[in-house]
Amino acid sequence: MMKMLRFYLSNTDTLRHESLYEQIAVAAKDFGLKGATVYSGEMGFGETSRLRSNKFWELNVKHPVIVEIIDDEQRLLDFLDKVRPELDATQKGFLVTMQDIEIIYKKQGQ
Repeated sequence: MMKMLRFYLSNTDTLRHESLYEQIAVAAKDFGLKGATVYSGEMGFGETSRLRSNKFWELNVKHPVIVEIIDDEQRLLDFLDKVRPELDATQKGFLVTMQDIEIIYKKQGQ
């Protein structure tokens, strides 16, 4: 069954001075997963943070980011096992979820 793995984090979260969301997306590609998308959020908060928005007049440049990856369940679990040590090394908190999805249409590119 196809699943969606989502990482909820901040655009300012880093690991070894690189964006964590970029590292997750690159690792997913290198792992051979079917696809990933990174979304930049307008507003959000977590259990231990305050509400943040992405308004142009605010000096705050921190905003929520979601990395969404779609593949077979076992492939996603294997990927999560592979990146978990790196994720555990980060200082900031984040959330990872997995849910069932149903692909209703897929068109291959040329």
